[in-house]
Amino acid sequence: MSNSNRRSFIKKITAGTAASLLIPQLYADNKKRLKPLNDYNANDSSEEFWETVKDQFHFAHGLYYFNNGSLGPSPMSVQGATNSYRATLDGFPSRYMWGEWQDEKEKVRQQVASLFSVNKEEIAITHNTTEGMNLIAKSIDLKAGDEVILSNHDHASAYIPWEVWQETKGIKLVRPKLPLLPKTIEDLVAVYENVITPKTKVINICHIVNTNGMLLPVKEISEMAHKKGILVAVDGAQTAGMFTINLTDLGCDFYTASAHKWLFSPKGIAVFYARQESQKYLKPLIVARGHKDKSIRRLENYNTRNLPEYLGLGDAVAFHNAIGGEKITKRSYELKHYFRDKVKTNPKFKLKTPENDQLSCAIQTLEVLGEPVSKIKKQLFDNYGIDTRPMPTFGLNGIRISFGIYITKKDIDYLVNALETIAS
Repeated sequence: MSNSNRRSFIKKITAGTAASLLIPQLYADNKKRLKPLNDYNANDSSEEFWETVKDQFHFAHGLYYFNNGSLGPSPMSVQGATNSYRATLDGFPSRYMWGEWQDEKEKVRQQVASLFSVNKEEIAITHNTTEGMNLIAKSIDLKAGDEVILSNHDHASAYIPWEVWQETKGIKLVRPKLPLLPKTIEDLVAVYENVITPKTKVINICHIVNTNGMLLPVKEISEMAHKKGILVAVDGAQTAGMFTINLTDLGCDFYTASAHKWLFSPKGIAVFYARQESQKYLKPLIVARGHKDKSIRRLENYNTRNLPEYLGLGDAVAFHNAIGGEKITKRSYELKHYFRDKVKTNPKFKLKTPENDQLSCAIQTLEVLGEPVSKIKKQLFDNYGIDTRPMPTFGLNGIRISFGIYITKKDIDYLVNALETIAS
């Protein structure tokens, strides 16, 4: 692509983004009429069905969005519902901020609880995964000499709260190294088990690591840790909504996840889970009237907050359920395998994510051998409108590719063709 064409392409994408931010409804009105998802049989997993799912989202013109791991889009139904709540709130602010929507808020809590197979008294609606990690790290009463385990792949928003709230008190942070391409679940459990001492009080783990999409065995680590009296906190930013999660079965004490990634909720909304017997360890980050509430609601007592986004989370869960959790799970793995099968025999590509379905899902990291990832990231976007996340750390030198449910096999074909052209 020539420099002039490249500038024209980038200008077109930027203009489309600005316009869609300003007038999203205009784009919706001009779009082809959306076929309802319920027109399809519940067992229909055809490409036509997934093309229809894609039609529920609106992206900037010319953009191929493979960066859901950074931030997910909301489907038009969720955007519309959230805008409607906002209009209602602005029509009578005091009424709807403090009282009128109490039942609706509790309905959302129940929807989220049902999605994760837990009791609604174990769910708080917060702002993002980072808030959840701060809540955990600041709350737990640790003493100098106690130890907290966090792997070298934990996200900054997971380990920095422990550094700030606990390491300064003399708590030791133990940072074992995860293998990039483990073969078995046991390989990963052993990483944590091998660094446990009598002083270990908490294990903090990512469900899926941000770097190469490695899926960690939360259930097995929780079982191992609890036998030793150790609490388990989980960063679920990259998993909630990607596949079916039963938090009761996983057995962790705490699970924090941004709903605006794989659940496609409005931005700035998150799910925080604390099993009932572990809630005694938690204190609210923000205190106001009601801070002595014994229920988990004390953790989300911000007084004034953005309720349209809160209620919009319920619509995001409804969208997820309309497709079906089992269908989404199967699709996530289907896209993973479709992509891996298309690139695995090319000698210029190296997959940096474990192949085993127990160890990865809809995030894959790929290196183009001999090329810096910054260059590949730039060429993909400048020449093809493909947005990915570069991962230069841990020797990955790869682009992180996210397969949200709006990604079709045609989109993957386009991505692979672009990568092959760049690599040739």
